[in-house]
Amino acid sequence: MKTKNKTSLKDLNSFRVDCFSSNFNIINSEKEIIDFLVSNKEPDSIILGGGTNTLFKNDIDKPILKIQIKGIEVINENNNSILISVGAGEVWDDLVNWCLTNNYGGLENLSLIPGNVGSAPIQNIGAYGVELKDVFESCRAISIETGSLRIFKNIQCNFSYRSSIFKEELKNKYIITNVIFKLSKNNHVIDYSYEPLKNDLKNNNILNPTINDISKSVINIRSSKLPDPKLIGNCGSFFKNPVVDNIKYKKLKKKEDNIPYYKMSKNKVKIPAAWLIESCGFKGLRDGNTGTYDKHALIIVNHGKASGLEIFNFSQKIKNKVLKKFNILLEEEVNIIDN
Repeated sequence: MKTKNKTSLKDLNSFRVDCFSSNFNIINSEKEIIDFLVSNKEPDSIILGGGTNTLFKNDIDKPILKIQIKGIEVINENNNSILISVGAGEVWDDLVNWCLTNNYGGLENLSLIPGNVGSAPIQNIGAYGVELKDVFESCRAISIETGSLRIFKNIQCNFSYRSSIFKEELKNKYIITNVIFKLSKNNHVIDYSYEPLKNDLKNNNILNPTINDISKSVINIRSSKLPDPKLIGNCGSFFKNPVVDNIKYKKLKKKEDNIPYYKMSKNKVKIPAAWLIESCGFKGLRDGNTGTYDKHALIIVNHGKASGLEIFNFSQKIKNKVLKKFNILLEEEVNIIDN
């Protein structure tokens, strides 16, 4: 474990917010986590992966643990499927590319999602018809309170839309160190039910797509809509798409006839947060050093010198306007970190 004082976090968060940590710890193994927990009784340590879903509101005095546990290992396989064990510090898209190179199916729809493997189960990352829970077997995690190791099976994680037990009941209670995925080796189940994905494949005359075709199409779509964090500071979607019951949706439809939706279940629908935000006049709006991306209203950007607090305050303006107009309270997908 390596500990640093007065460490800049600018290159460690994709919002590119310039702030500092006074207690920054680089973690390379489970043992280093346990050693830290034994010697440091600070209950509010901050766990940092890739920093791609994080907004620091200010300088951070609490201990930060930067998880850099690496490794990809095949632990079991048969003719049809394979189990791989992946360190929490591996970059997510590097894992996806490793799977594609080895012709392992299941992660192709999740191409180009920023962040590290250890963060993926926390919010049950998902895109273009696929969620992490579809390929998640289990994970290893260490209790911050006791330092004990626990294995969480899929069913124990309470996965739901952009959420899990690690974001709800056990929020900030465990440090994920390793994730096991179950992937296909042959006869891949290709999912291109998501309309933009289907259209992109059709436009490229791909009738029977492979997992590599799916990945390339996903990358095309994401690249056309989302800004590169290396060029424009952002964390992708700032808010979750709200899920409402059919009764509320029908009331909204009476006021806004063209309001889009995606059916989630018999009684619930998902409404695109980007549409709600754009309807409130925020798409492409600049507010000082921050604002929304001109191609996607759901993405808040840092135009170069925005502080975390400035970005946070702008996000609250969006929330308040959407609540006032639609009576829908948007929920942040980004993790807001404060002292």
